Amino acid sequence: MARLLLAKEVNGELCSALLTRCALLKERGVFPCLATVRVGFSEADVSYERSINKRCENIGIKVKNIVLEERTPTEKVIQEIVNLNMDDEVHGILLFKPLPPQIDERRVSDIIDASKDVDAAGRITAANPYLGRNDGFAPCTAEAVMQILRHYAVRLEGSHAVVLGRSDVIGKPLSMMLLSENATVTICHSKTANLPEICRQADIIIAAVGVPKMLTQEYFSPGQVVIDVGIHVEEDGSMCGDVDFAAADPIVAAITPVPGGVGAVTTTMLAQAVITAASRLTE
Repeated sequence: MARLLLAKEVNGELCSALLTRCALLKERGVFPCLATVRVGFSEADVSYERSINKRCENIGIKVKNIVLEERTPTEKVIQEIVNLNMDDEVHGILLFKPLPPQIDERRVSDIIDASKDVDAAGRITAANPYLGRNDGFAPCTAEAVMQILRHYAVRLEGSHAVVLGRSDVIGKPLSMMLLSENATVTICHSKTANLPEICRQADIIIAAVGVPKMLTQEYFSPGQVVIDVGIHVEEDGSMCGDVDFAAADPIVAAITPVPGGVGAVTTTMLAQAVITAASRLTE
């Protein structure tokens, strides 16, 4: 049976430190605040919003949830974000994506003030992982994966990491972050030939393809570390990831569960970014 890489163990240390940092900010009159902007009522977005609110409340971060109708035009969303950019009491802005099709997502993302762009939505902030800079923010999910690997002392230098997925918010930036730790990275996607064979050669597999239980037994070999980024709701209401956990568990050395893995650390990384932003903006 594989070792479970549990979010609660990672979050234990992180949240304790964040509570202290948040309290110190409040002592000098700074009250960290995150604003979320959600357009529409996607079940996934609503669920993530609830998780964010709970995590931030536990740490002491104020959250302002802005919810707009599904048919809201681009200019209206931009104006909401401009208002948040100008609000000195707001230190971080999170935009739920993808946005409805009538909205110009790139324009909206790029309007977020880089100093408040805690999930690296805009082009300025999103460039940080590619430039090897740590003075901005990385996408929270990618940062959560790296935090799990660090916490469990998974060797990155010299290791072969296979990243399944090439999205701008997970696959691509995460690959750059792994490269910065001297891992050898293979990025795979839906057009990759011989995908199971490539995965079997990896020391670390990071699954971020968005397909429930896509990675079955033939993708794995003994000794691997598997990070499952996917979150899906099955017909019976239970949750699963991109990895067929039952198939991987008897083979690999370590694996993140779903739920209780990457998703739970992602909200903590978001809280950490908000506190960092509040510190920088009020220094």
